[in-house]
Amino acid sequence: MSNPCGVFNENYAKDMAIVRTPAQWAILIGGIILLLCLPLFLGIQWLVTLNVIAITLISVLGLNILTGYCGQISLGQAAFMGVGGYLSAVLTVHLKLPFLLALPCSAIGAGIVGLIFGLPSLRIKGFYLAMSTLAAQFILIWCFGHIRPDLMGGFDGIGVPNMSLGNIVLKTEQEKFYFIIPVTLLIIFLTKNIARTKAGRAFIAIRDNDLAAELMGVNLYYYKLVAFVICSMYAGFAGSLWVHYVRWIDPSHFALMDSIWFLAMLIVGGMGSVTGAVFGTIFMRGLNEIVMYSVPALQTLIPSASSSVFAAALQLFFGLVIVLFLIFEPRGLAHLWEKFKLSYRLWPYPY
Repeated sequence: MSNPCGVFNENYAKDMAIVRTPAQWAILIGGIILLLCLPLFLGIQWLVTLNVIAITLISVLGLNILTGYCGQISLGQAAFMGVGGYLSAVLTVHLKLPFLLALPCSAIGAGIVGLIFGLPSLRIKGFYLAMSTLAAQFILIWCFGHIRPDLMGGFDGIGVPNMSLGNIVLKTEQEKFYFIIPVTLLIIFLTKNIARTKAGRAFIAIRDNDLAAELMGVNLYYYKLVAFVICSMYAGFAGSLWVHYVRWIDPSHFALMDSIWFLAMLIVGGMGSVTGAVFGTIFMRGLNEIVMYSVPALQTLIPSASSSVFAAALQLFFGLVIVLFLIFEPRGLAHLWEKFKLSYRLWPYPY
């Protein structure tokens, strides 16, 4: 989007800056301060919701790099989270490595697995690539449950230690909040910059027209694999955070429906936009919390309805939300945000 009238860039560095004006700096700093002060005002349940949203957002940001920027569809993001989670569990439980060392190792391990399953993207795309990543989801879940149950716990699962910073163990929701949220903010900043690099521009070129990108000298094979590796590393990082947050891991934590919901968050928020990934994750997770809080009241009003009826109604409701976004706002919440900014910048003019 172009700058408002009267705002111009005097040099290349200013033109490339993410935060450009004093007003944007004030909003950014004020927002971060407000976010970090939330534990002083919110209850435990709200902090749990915010922590879950932050961990989910890391995984969705990785999927946005692969699908939103590079145009490669993936239905196995939850399984790659499982790779990071299980690797982190094995390193901390059996090898007694510290959490801060297991965290990057989990991301690297998931990236290597993502590289292997990303190889089919060199020959196939579209629906066939979606089926390939779906196969990866089933293969990895099978591996989690059957390979070395003595180490990985099989389908019963194993306990995982708390997050820790050296000798400081993060036990309360507030302590975990002050670790997870800054890490998530740093990853958002990293993702925003990845999209502005040479690789990010190559991803977008491949997404828009892979044949034209190849004719312009973009190495399709290399950048497709890079996108898969980055996406899987994000997922592995989020998976490690998740298992140490809930202190338990089993294959049910990384089901196929989770992979589908990650993609749904990206659709609702807007593909190819960091802002869209943030909006979509907050919207879908927040809507889920609101609906879950409403279920007990609905059960009181309709006592004859069974819990299975409400469970089916919830799935129908979320499916309807996705369909409505695809019909009426296919570019997601990020596009609505851009239109809102354009409207107040140009007010009172309508164009």
